Amino acid sequence: MGRNPKIRTLDELAVCLRKLKAAGKRIVHSHGVFDLLHIGHIRHFEEARQMGDVLVVTITRDECVNKGPHRPAFPHDLRAESVAALHCVDYVAVNQWPLAVETIKLLKPDIYAKGPDYKVAEKDITGGISTEAEAVRSVGGEIRFTDDLVFSSSNLLNRHLSLFPPEMDRYLEEFRKRHSIDEVLSWLERASKLRPLVVGEAIIDEYVFCSAIGKSTKDPVLAVLREKIEAYAGGSLAIANHLAGLCGEVRLVTQLGDTERREDFVRGALRPNVEPILLTKSDSPTIHKRRIVDRYSGNKLLEVYLMEDGMTAREDARALLAALGQSLGGRDLTVVADYGHGMLTPEAIDLLCSTAPFLTVNVQSNAGNRGFNPISKYKRADYVCLAAHEVEIETRQRGHMREGQLEVARRINSSRFTITIGKTGSLHYTPTEGFIEVPALATRVLDRVGAGDAVLAVTALLAQLGAPWDIVGFVGNVAGAELVAELGNRMPLERVALSKHIIALMK
Repeated sequence: MGRNPKIRTLDELAVCLRKLKAAGKRIVHSHGVFDLLHIGHIRHFEEARQMGDVLVVTITRDECVNKGPHRPAFPHDLRAESVAALHCVDYVAVNQWPLAVETIKLLKPDIYAKGPDYKVAEKDITGGISTEAEAVRSVGGEIRFTDDLVFSSSNLLNRHLSLFPPEMDRYLEEFRKRHSIDEVLSWLERASKLRPLVVGEAIIDEYVFCSAIGKSTKDPVLAVLREKIEAYAGGSLAIANHLAGLCGEVRLVTQLGDTERREDFVRGALRPNVEPILLTKSDSPTIHKRRIVDRYSGNKLLEVYLMEDGMTAREDARALLAALGQSLGGRDLTVVADYGHGMLTPEAIDLLCSTAPFLTVNVQSNAGNRGFNPISKYKRADYVCLAAHEVEIETRQRGHMREGQLEVARRINSSRFTITIGKTGSLHYTPTEGFIEVPALATRVLDRVGAGDAVLAVTALLAQLGAPWDIVGFVGNVAGAELVAELGNRMPLERVALSKHIIALMK
């Protein structure tokens, strides 16, 4: 079956519309995801068609659909075909850009038609409707709003065609009963005003993509051909970037090596609203963690660490204490990411525990320090976020997460606690609310690297604000789902994307 002749490329459509406008035809343009075509969309298209002579619909590309990694439910080719099947639609094209602004400038419609839920621009968390309206005016057109039935593809998918397992659907249904979308998003809005400090090791995560070419002729090893290398900001750099996507101003205190320093890369990889204080760890490289990845399957074949994880030397330690002393003032919270590679000395830890405002702590147990980086190094924290295996290492007991959580909280005098438990979800505790379990909300897992850092960043903000703990857990696991759907820290958290993911789950 051939392609519906109504479906055109944007360039083809631009040529066609110029001819129609020259012939006196009035062009109406509608743009959206249109993931699950429903009666609300049909009524919108019918009303829009009555505003002019030709109705053009452009579809958001799959990679630009900003409703969480479980969306869109249908690929853009099928969505375009569904819309093109409607009698009231004259032409359909798949957009090339994340927003419709460039498309509007290319197609130059007389009328840009949006649904009634976009009438109040302030309710559009992306701010896209305002920029689209400006683009329409710049080409001599006007924006109009249809006024008929309002349905939600997200709501229909969640209620009748859910992509989630039954236990997740039950959890989401109960969560929707307790909290509204506006309530949850209001906590992110409040978090955007906070000014956090991040302290911890900088890590450069490198992914070396290879293809297997066979067994070595001389040794029993797999030979691979290197194809490309991608590098991302990891460790405390990633946490600072996550927070910078949620807050207005972030300060970072970290160390780079005096060899293989990569300072230009680090500065370029940080978001503009991160203020970095880049100290030096002498006789050390900047920490690199290289992952050899099979390009075809995405499987990691090998990890190679480049680091010197001895304790920070005396002069460097004094510089760290001075930087912390100057940076702790005026911060709303301090997020410590201790990867156990020698940056944080006992004196630095004591200073943080005694001075830091709303101290959030994560210690990581990894291949480079397993068993030698316990959370009990910290005698006080306002909030602790750990992975399950880090609790097990501290308590020397497998499983028993609730008992382990209480024991660790007792050892370090912390009343707020989160344990991330991989595909099981997360466990949260406060003395007033007790234990709260939140399931994992990921539907697509590409890479688990960095997910815990994203959870740490967003839950630290909400914990500082005193948000209800079921909201803390829910938003934290949404952040984790965002990260595992991407490779490493390729795409740090961003408030609009996180908010749209939350909205899509709660509709």
